[in-house]
Amino acid sequence: MTTVVPDRLRDDPDFRRYWTARALSITGSMVTAIALPVLVYRLSGSTVLTALVTALESAPYLLTGLFAGALADRWNRRRVMITADCVNAVLVGSVPVAHLLGVLSIAHVLVVAFTVQSVYTFFDGANFGALPVLVGRARVAQANSAVWTASSLIELFVPPLTGLTLAVLDPASLLTLDALSFAASAFAVRGIVRAMSESRAGQPPLRPRVVLTDIGDGLRYLIHHAGVRTMTIVGSVQSFAGGGFMALIVVWCDRVLHIGTSGLRFGLVWGTWGIGGLIAALSLPRLLKRMPPAAITLYALPVSALLGVLTPLSPDWVAAAFATLVWGSAYVLVIVNAISYRQQVTPEKLLGRVNTAGRMLSWGVGWTLGSVVGGVLGNAFGPRTGMVLMGLCGCVGVVFAWTSPLRRIAAGQDAELS
Repeated sequence: MTTVVPDRLRDDPDFRRYWTARALSITGSMVTAIALPVLVYRLSGSTVLTALVTALESAPYLLTGLFAGALADRWNRRRVMITADCVNAVLVGSVPVAHLLGVLSIAHVLVVAFTVQSVYTFFDGANFGALPVLVGRARVAQANSAVWTASSLIELFVPPLTGLTLAVLDPASLLTLDALSFAASAFAVRGIVRAMSESRAGQPPLRPRVVLTDIGDGLRYLIHHAGVRTMTIVGSVQSFAGGGFMALIVVWCDRVLHIGTSGLRFGLVWGTWGIGGLIAALSLPRLLKRMPPAAITLYALPVSALLGVLTPLSPDWVAAAFATLVWGSAYVLVIVNAISYRQQVTPEKLLGRVNTAGRMLSWGVGWTLGSVVGGVLGNAFGPRTGMVLMGLCGCVGVVFAWTSPLRRIAAGQDAELS
């Protein structure tokens, strides 16, 4: 029997299940993204260890990203996503349990931060390939916009609520929400009826050499496709600057803006990023009707770089919240645009490998190194100076983008340049 796919995503029950799974998981992960560094900061009082939490969220991509993408392209993507969610529910749930038993340590928190993201690389590899198969290539940007709109709304409301909750509840206890969100996400993905992978018949048996060959195929496509290659490099530079900022944001709020690590003002400064992300997610489908993806990157990137420098210089928390809003809009627009572009131009059999390779370079390399360098600079010169120095690095991405093939791609002179 042929499955009839509704024209509108909102009428597609399988996409609604997928969207629900992502929204639930993002909600829990947003709580953890705030609670985890606060937990380490309260346990240690250390700028470096707090920054290390941010680094450990992305470092696993350096170790497992390429393998996760290659294996996700070979395995059943639905099964990979469900298994990863279930394993992470147990891992995250171990933190509040250890806290309840009075045996929680900084080492435990850091190990969980690293392990959860290691497992998540497999979910990510499967997810990148699953969405284009589920909704069709023509609707990828629209589908990503729907997911990122939900993500931005979550980033808008969850941080203020989390900030208020942290005033009365220990951050370790809040991680229970993330554990439950992983379990709920697994349940929603399990309900998806349509396939999220094409036939894998005729593949060579799974051996180390075969996996390495698969990884090489993905890397070669990324390197040889000028648009994908350039957007990946630009994303890596932007993530380097963003990782440094986020590594210091808790310390910045406490020591520079003097709003502490909990409460409404703390949550609002963090949460205005979500408003910017919402603007970006809603704008992307409309912008793509007016200009090609390459042009969007070229024009959004300078705004992102400028705000990366100006935001840390904000004189008070109100100005900081507004600057974060504008920066978040430009920053997220560059990211969602690049992801949608990769998913649209990459062959189905390479989707997991190419996208996790891009994610590894931007999130794994850029964000991880940015977090570490930002933590070191913040510890040596103070959080504000460290953030400004990291923001200046974003200008490198602007120069690279405007001297790259993206200008010719945007002009339509050579759409592929591969």
